[in-house]
Amino acid sequence: MKVGLYLGAVANPAAALDEIRAAARAGFDSVYLSQLLSWDALTLVALGAAAVPGIELGTAVVQTYPRHPLALAGQALTAQAVAAERVTLGIGPSHPPIIEGMFGYSYDRPARHIREYLTALVPLLRGEPVDVRGETVTAVGRLDASVAVTPSVLLSALGPAMLRIAAELADGTVTVWTGPRTVAEHIVPTITKAAAAAGRPDPRVVTVVGMCVTADPDRIRTAVAGQVGFAADFPAYRAVLDREGLRGVEETIVVGDEADVERALRRYADAGSTELLVSVLGDPAERARTLDVVSGVRATL
Repeated sequence: MKVGLYLGAVANPAAALDEIRAAARAGFDSVYLSQLLSWDALTLVALGAAAVPGIELGTAVVQTYPRHPLALAGQALTAQAVAAERVTLGIGPSHPPIIEGMFGYSYDRPARHIREYLTALVPLLRGEPVDVRGETVTAVGRLDASVAVTPSVLLSALGPAMLRIAAELADGTVTVWTGPRTVAEHIVPTITKAAAAAGRPDPRVVTVVGMCVTADPDRIRTAVAGQVGFAADFPAYRAVLDREGLRGVEETIVVGDEADVERALRRYADAGSTELLVSVLGDPAERARTLDVVSGVRATL
């Protein structure tokens, strides 16, 4: 199992570059950046690729509704050219409060939207012309931009329908708020079976997990609940939490001593995650200790 870092909010582009450099020095396989209402993740990926050789870079995830597949494909190919074939493009439909409440788009039939979106996006990334005239997406044309290796595409798929689409049209899934039991009993078997049925290779299963080596787990969980506890009300996340018998997203994070973090890393590896993205939590001292522990365990996985 590969182990990378997941960067949520970053103060500015310089801070993101510092995090990417630190991850490379510590031997991590990758760094993924989130996308919501702050710095542009794919631009940061391109900047990081230019500044830090070797480490893989990705997004987790870019929302599809606000970005037409022709525009997103051009942006991703630009980053891939700069990165010398090290980019993973993680995309997802996001959630109704964001897409409808913030962007003003309809969130009707997200599975149909994603299927049509990927039907356009993936060939565009391969340099092929498209003529997609669907119910939710129209994309006609091709891009005058070519790279030797097409960026890998992940879909933020959690439910059965989205996992089937990820298996058939993308390279795998990237998940968040998923415990090892959900990964082992739901995510991996569902997407693997769908990929086999479609004649596709074994899919990537990339899992984002919050972690902190700390003597005060309650403080960390309370902070996470205060910052992103609202996510438990999103239907896709609520279904995942219900599978685990959990009330809130803060219950999915790994907090405790070094042994707790090591056990969690091994449980995700055993569950079938092909790559774990660690979101490091806590104060500066806790974050530094967590990075040391994760980096040390990574070498043994």
